[in-house]
Amino acid sequence: MAETTRSSTRDFFPEVVEQVKKVTWPDRAQLQNSTGIIVAFMFAMAAITFVIDFGIRNLLEVLTSLFAG
Repeated sequence: MAETTRSSTRDFFPEVVEQVKKVTWPDRAQLQNSTGIIVAFMFAMAAITFVIDFGIRNLLEVLTSLFAG
């Protein structure tokens, strides 16, 4: 059992290097396109979160002022 573990541990990094060589890396244009999409999505989600937060906060202020007496 110990020999199998040592041999598999010893083979791990060379196998990782082999797998990394098989990866298809994006070119610069694909990377810029993907980055632009992610940044745009992030800003859209931030804006949606801001609008929802603003609405809930105002709703709670109105309800608090109505029922606080």
